[in-house]
Amino acid sequence: MAFFDVAESLTPFRAGRGDRGHGAILFDATQLRQVDPRWFDPAAWGERATPVTEGGRGGAWYVDAGYGPCVLRRYLRGGWAMHLSRDRHLWRGAHRVRSFAEYRLLRELLRRGLPVPTPIAASYLREGLGYRASILVGRLAGVQALADLAAAGSAPWEDAGRLVARFHREGLDHVDLNARNVLFDDTGKGWIIDFDRCVMRIPATDWRSRNLARLERSLLKLRGARPEDAVRDDFARLRAAYDQRWAKGN
Repeated sequence: MAFFDVAESLTPFRAGRGDRGHGAILFDATQLRQVDPRWFDPAAWGERATPVTEGGRGGAWYVDAGYGPCVLRRYLRGGWAMHLSRDRHLWRGAHRVRSFAEYRLLRELLRRGLPVPTPIAASYLREGLGYRASILVGRLAGVQALADLAAAGSAPWEDAGRLVARFHREGLDHVDLNARNVLFDDTGKGWIIDFDRCVMRIPATDWRSRNLARLERSLLKLRGARPEDAVRDDFARLRAAYDQRWAKGN
């Protein structure tokens, strides 16, 4: 699904080995007057960039930027593909760049009033048949992952179920919905993060069920010393709240 955004601006640049590479930065021209390719290099930030250690496979940094605290994330490959290259993706055109797709999806989700991080800028650097990509998003303050809240015995299961249902009602298919991508702050407000490869669809049972099954599997995987039955009971509470919210419609 393509999204039209009148505020979207694109700045090309040249970089890479021997200045042979070329890329572009996508950003909101109403929020940023100019952008810099160095923003997507954690080394350029020096001590203002701190690696994110919780969850994930690496490739993310907390950055104290002049335009506010944010998260810099590189698009890494998993599975067998990571043995060929950790962060190099096959070039299939600018419209297929993963960072651009996530940036535009985040903008659309915000437009619909959904609680997601604010996208700041996205970039790609192409060299030959491949490219590398990164994105900068606003950092959410004072949040904890559902997995950590579950371990502490304070997870808001019903709120989590209603949150997921809200996104599903809008048609968001989150292909990596897991217990570290659902966040809550101390006031009980929830967010969902990490929308790489996610898409908007007509709401349907099959992909919604896949999302929920993936979330349950992640809770079981990250349960620590908690008994499996306890995790399944908690997920049943989440699912009941989800079903109730879904039945209400928009």
